[in-house]
Parts: sequence; structure tokens; C-alpha cells
Amino acid sequence: MELSHEDSLRLNVLLASKPLAIRIDASKLQVLGLTEHGELSLQLNPTTRPEQYLRWVRETISGHVLGSPGGYPVYLSRWTRMGQMRDGSLGQLLMLGEPEAVVAAVCAPGLDDELARRAWWAMEDAANARRMLTNPLVVGGRMGPLLADYLVEHLPFETDHEDIMESVRLVLQPGLLDGERILDLWRRSARKPAYLVGFMRALPDEPCASNPAKICPDVLLRLAESDPVAALIQRLYAPPGQFLVSTAASVLAKPPTQEVILAAFACLRDFLAAVRPEGDPDMDIAALIADADACVDPNDPDPLVANILAVLPELAPEIAAMRLLSGVGYGLLRPILSDSTTLGSLMRRKLAPVLDPIQGRLSLLKQ
Repeated sequence: MELSHEDSLRLNVLLASKPLAIRIDASKLQVLGLTEHGELSLQLNPTTRPEQYLRWVRETISGHVLGSPGGYPVYLSRWTRMGQMRDGSLGQLLMLGEPEAVVAAVCAPGLDDELARRAWWAMEDAANARRMLTNPLVVGGRMGPLLADYLVEHLPFETDHEDIMESVRLVLQPGLLDGERILDLWRRSARKPAYLVGFMRALPDEPCASNPAKICPDVLLRLAESDPVAALIQRLYAPPGQFLVSTAASVLAKPPTQEVILAAFACLRDFLAAVRPEGDPDMDIAALIADADACVDPNDPDPLVANILAVLPELAPEIAAMRLLSGVGYGLLRPILSDSTTLGSLMRRKLAPVLDPIQGRLSLLKQ
């Protein structure tokens, strides 16, 4: 390893300045350091192929920071991505100039707002922003709104539906966006089902759309104090519940992919879990309809709903709809779509026997 004398001297001066983070720009052959007093820049003058020279630079940095000349140990990526890196080592990771080391740091549960600031300087990346916004310390710090703004601006360039849904969910956490930004994001969601699923996942207490509450009978309010299903119906009748139901209907009216459908199904299952505590039944549509009807059988209702039906038998259709929607999952798609990559209009035509009954139940639960 032979760095030029000038580069070796300047790199050691940079490292001696105790940088908070280091970034290597391979395209410009630059090493940049973030310090307490601003940013330092070192222009490299390679004496051999740039790839080899940059490897020597990384080895020099690693030798100074970790005492190991071999660069960032790749095997550590498994530990750090699993949250097993000691919190005291996170600052060192950000000084290595290695993208994988930055990813390891942002995955660590011990990341705080200051370390998030350094990590963001070292590697601005939408995936890193999402990782950091799962950390309450970052969400509640100065970096939270900055990362949320970045994800909102980056949304039009995202192509992966899971990334889109998760970005929207994360930026809707309380305190990250002001009301106007949230309304603007909602307006942009009109023709984007993946955005809408993000809203379903977040389920804001103050929905963006106008979703008036349904009238809740007094007897149901009294039951809700001790009956989990009655409490669920009360929540379903409230604006957030009506928002979820109407948004699910919008998503399932024209879903682009199976991934989006399954994500919407998961939101419905989670919200309605009280009426199906056993979890996802993995049933096809015929079995799910039969199960929902049996749940409210007037001669032998499910014990979960018997108390409600005894005093409010007129709620049987709504409870049956809730029971059906609480069980939607991949079991509905598996018998119809043998190819998991089927999407678009062909997918929607094939799934009409499943999606049409679901839309009917969603309509029944809406104001």
C-alpha cells in the first residue's frame, strides 16, 4: 500500500482533526470529513488505478479508526444489521467512509439524533431515511422532520411499492409533517393506491378525508366499556375507522399489484383483530363467507359477539362483514393467481370474484 506522500500527509491531518464522519466520493476521488467546525475536503492524486488507490485509502482510514488495516469487516454487517453492534461503536462506523458501515449504524437501536445527523451527512439515501424513522429518538429529534421531508420529495422517484407504502407510513408519524404537507400528500394519493395503503398503515387520528362518524347506539357504548368487539364497533364508527374503510375501498377498486392488495388486507386484519383473535385463517372466499355467516347465526352465534347480538340483532350484517374482512389474506389470492407476478388489469379481472364481495362488505360498514 503506497499512497502518494501528499495524500498520506493530508489524510493523516484529516484523521487527526477528529472528524465526526467521513465520506468518500469515488467518482470525484475525494475524501470529505465532517468536523465540529464544518466540512473538510481532500482531493486525491492516485498513483495507480483509482479502484486500487481508494482501497488503500480505506485501509488507511480503517487502520486509524479501528486499528485494523483491512477496511470495514464485512462480516460485521450481519451483526450490525441485526442490532448487535455496541452503541459506543456507532461513531466509529461513521468514520470509515464505507456505505455498508453507515447502513449498519442507521440500523442500530442505539442511534440517536446526533449520530443520525452524521449518518445522513455520510450517506443520504431513502432506505437509510426509512430505517432511521423507525427509531423514536430520531423521530423525536431535529432529524425527524428533515428525513420526512426528504422521503416526501423522493416519493415520485420510488418504484418499489413496499418502499412507497412504508415511506408514507413513516412520514405520517406525529410531529414530522405539518397539516398542509399532510393534506398535499393526501391529494397526491388520489390515483396512487400504494400511497393510500401508507395512510391506512398510519391511520391518523385526524383523517385527511371527510369521514363523518356513524351513529353509535347508547347500548353499544355501554357494552364497549367491557366488550372488545363492541369497543371495536365504536372505533369503526368513529372518523378514523370510517377513514380506514373508505380508503381500503379506494385501494381495492384498482390495485396495481398483489403486494398492494396484501398490504391493504393486512391493515384490515390488524384493525379488526378483536373480532378474530385467532388471527389470519388463510381461507378462500367461499370458506370466509361461510365462516362470517356462522359467526352471526341467530341460533348459535360466536361467543365473541353473542352479547352484542342479544341486544342489537340488527348489527348482524355489519358484524358478519367485520368477521369476513378480519380474515382477508393470501388465502384469497392463492387459489386464483398461480403466478405471483400477475398484476394490473389481468390481475383485477381474475380477482373480481374475491374483490367484489369484499367491496360489498366495506360498503356495508361505511356511513
